[in-house]
Amino acid sequence: MDPKTLRERALAETGRYFQDKFGTAPAEDSEEWEDEYRRQFDRLKSVPAPDAKAAAADAALVQEKPVDLPALLGTSADARWAFALRAARLKQIHNKELRAWLAASWTRSSAWIDTRELAPEIFLRRIEPQFADAHRHAAAEAAAIAAAQDVRASAAAALQNEIIAAGISAAGLVELVDLSPRGPSLPIKDKLAELRLEGRTIRVFETANPAILMVLEKRDDVRDEYGIERDEGLVADLKLFARAPPGVPAGQG
Repeated sequence: MDPKTLRERALAETGRYFQDKFGTAPAEDSEEWEDEYRRQFDRLKSVPAPDAKAAAADAALVQEKPVDLPALLGTSADARWAFALRAARLKQIHNKELRAWLAASWTRSSAWIDTRELAPEIFLRRIEPQFADAHRHAAAEAAAIAAAQDVRASAAAALQNEIIAAGISAAGLVELVDLSPRGPSLPIKDKLAELRLEGRTIRVFETANPAILMVLEKRDDVRDEYGIERDEGLVADLKLFARAPPGVPAGQG
């Protein structure tokens, strides 16, 4: 480790030591600070420095992010240090699910650096309860999502059965629209339904006139607008048809 990097890391470790232990730090010109700085400096100096090739490879891994591990957040120096700590910790964990959760959850460099002095068995005892809690939370969330999907599927099936039982289909509704007596064209309000059949797109709307519905129709490049006399049976069928979820066939013809 070059002298500049060694000094920067010793300063950072000194500040982290006081913050972790006391929540505050003494002045940097105090004897207490100087003593701890010297201790951190000597400790870091005794750590074997990797050769240039290994250091370059480690830096490249941090920058490019391995495909199976998320990038680490923090300064470049902290990220390189945490990368090595993470790699060593993960090798010591035999539980594949625990390893995957830890790598995905611990993305801050400081989280790894803060546990650097913990023995492997103590580190494992610390993270196992966290993993268990996260596993229970994920299982409960997955169960809730599955239950909600089941409710939606049941409701869609019930609605589809209701539509089929009523004999409602796009073809039948289009036929009813075509057979309805024409009325005056009026400004549209709420849409009742959209029907698609054999190249035709027919949208039916309410109007301010309770006796008239408006139809906007498109067939290929031709557009048409016309009013039809309101029929409450047709309106009810259009509303039921419109409730069918996307992708669910609304009626069988």
